[in-house]
Amino acid sequence: MKKYILFVLAILATPVIWAETPEEKGLAIAKESDKYDTGWGDSIYDAVITLRNSQGEESIREFNMKSLEVPNDGDKELGVFSKPADVKGTAVLTYSHGLQPDDQWLYLPELKRVKRISSANKSGPFVGSEFSFEDISSWVISKYKTRYLRDEVIDGSDCYVLEETPVYEYSGYSRQVEWLDKKMLSDRKIDFYDRKNTLLKTLTFSDFNQYINHYWRAGKLEMVNHQTGKSTIMLRNNYRFRTGLKEADFSENVLKNIQ
Repeated sequence: MKKYILFVLAILATPVIWAETPEEKGLAIAKESDKYDTGWGDSIYDAVITLRNSQGEESIREFNMKSLEVPNDGDKELGVFSKPADVKGTAVLTYSHGLQPDDQWLYLPELKRVKRISSANKSGPFVGSEFSFEDISSWVISKYKTRYLRDEVIDGSDCYVLEETPVYEYSGYSRQVEWLDKKMLSDRKIDFYDRKNTLLKTLTFSDFNQYINHYWRAGKLEMVNHQTGKSTIMLRNNYRFRTGLKEADFSENVLKNIQ
């Protein structure tokens, strides 16, 4: 009996080592981030985007973005441009999903018609910017196979570095490397690699603010295309949450009535 007790005590004193793979840790971190950013309901913000070509010439766009959180699926988003005159009234409606292809429609005021964006064409530029139609879809865990790479400090912020490999069809990227802030559980930086696995673009996030005493949103996003020398800066402001938006505010019919 004494030997049995000593054997049990020896087992209890032995450190437990958890065999967690990089894939398991990456998925756990992704789930933690997703859970933290759940429950905001709906939001509206105004934005100004500055497009800069490789010669440094700039053009400016202004738009309003509405978002609706959808339980157990990706978000619904409606962006409507107000300036300049040549894009005024242009609108894009997105229903983000997991492995199922996103639903996306583009309203072109000069043609007065709604155009459905093909699932195979999501890598095309969003109104001439360095953001693609794929980039403006909301992030959904099931779209990626996530792997933990390392911890790293950037700009004074301690981050998880994760590799995300798209598992949905027609992605324009072979993989993404993401720096996720441990405190805010929000992205600080994302490197996008093209289908040849060459670095294509880098998106950096800054000027964060916290809303409803919980949710963090970046006020400035900068996308740099390393292959063309072009860049786009997006400034987001005047955030409002839980404004009472409904499913009906994100229907295809709404696009047809935009002035």
